[in-house]
Amino acid sequence: MVNLASTSTLSEPVVLGEVSETLMIPLWCRAIESERRRGLLHDPKAQAMVAALDYDFDRRFADLRRLAFRACLRTVMIDRWVQRFIRARRHATVVEIGTGLNTRFERVDDGALRWFDVDLPDSMALRRRFFTDTSRRTMIEGAFGDEDWLARIEPAEGPKLFIVEAVLVYLDEAVVRRGFEQIARAFPGSEIIFDTVTTRAVSSRNRPMMKSYQAPFVWGCDDPRVIEGWAQHRLRETTTIDELPRELRRRVPLEHRLMLPYLRWRKPELLRSHALNRVELHPPMTDDR
Repeated sequence: MVNLASTSTLSEPVVLGEVSETLMIPLWCRAIESERRRGLLHDPKAQAMVAALDYDFDRRFADLRRLAFRACLRTVMIDRWVQRFIRARRHATVVEIGTGLNTRFERVDDGALRWFDVDLPDSMALRRRFFTDTSRRTMIEGAFGDEDWLARIEPAEGPKLFIVEAVLVYLDEAVVRRGFEQIARAFPGSEIIFDTVTTRAVSSRNRPMMKSYQAPFVWGCDDPRVIEGWAQHRLRETTTIDELPRELRRRVPLEHRLMLPYLRWRKPELLRSHALNRVELHPPMTDDR
């Protein structure tokens, strides 16, 4: 259960770095999607946080309510992969990097998980207004591509799943490769779930949710299979909106659902511009350290 911190702190203005501030996008999207009948998810905690924060969501996202479901599609698909992982591996450890104000633990917890939320200091300070550590859930300051925080993940043994949602696109490829290698060295055989954006989409200016934010997209990946060549990593699964499960497709708003056949015919690159990937991590064979 989420423990809300003292409400006396909630009126403080939100002060975040350019990349960290983008955490408000998925938070707002989950809150708005929760209002929709037959929405993709129901997240009352997100609604409560949006209501409590001193942040001008209305100015940032004016006229964008109809697009809120898009970020939620990615979130729900990741939730399903996480649930599948923990069903197959009792007492698993899950580490979410760049967690922001996500409530994934509340959505997938099986009562036995060990969970770590990792994010930059400014994001974590905001998160601590709403969440507290428990015996099975711990917040850690850290960033993808920095390895100091990895020593705090315990137990060292047992199945590990790392989640990096809407984070890697803001990093350059060298940092992404380094982050994969660091996790692979620390926990060989662990799995990581992450999203990629094509180079064409990275260079596009047609990003309505990002129009009032300053954080640029940096890393583009046209084929997630290239990651296998970085070390001994193994791409286990990849999917796009073009391959959306039927049950989720039926819950997409009608006006967008009706556009899918047209997009598949005339603009398939749009449906394939964002991919969700699951990779098994292994260090390079030449690793002598």
